[in-house]
Amino acid sequence: MSNLDVLKKGYQLFAEGNIEAVLELWDEKIVWHECPGFPFIEDEGVFVGGQAIVEGVLSKLPTHYDDFNIEIHDFVDGGDKIVMVGYYTGVWKATGKRFKANATHTWTFNKDGKPNAFFQAVDTALIINP
Repeated sequence: MSNLDVLKKGYQLFAEGNIEAVLELWDEKIVWHECPGFPFIEDEGVFVGGQAIVEGVLSKLPTHYDDFNIEIHDFVDGGDKIVMVGYYTGVWKATGKRFKANATHTWTFNKDGKPNAFFQAVDTALIINP
């Protein structure tokens, strides 16, 4: 399976809510850079390992969003670095307003074909104040 295939499978599993299967695709020491512009992110937004990512990011999504979704527009496949270009959509619960915000994810893969680094860039201001 190519790195792009692994990534596409991970997004599909995330959309299905199968976080356990997503974590199995990742390197156990994955370094995750979440945008610090989200109010639920402290410090620089860096998490290491699947459990830290679940606790610090993924478990907080249902608390802050309704109907959260990632709409994928395109992938830029650089082999061991792949960029997802798309949008976050949903409702920010604090305001009750629907949003559609630009989002990119840059994934780096190790030699075993597992993502070991994630960097997020998203228009957090548009999400929080649509």
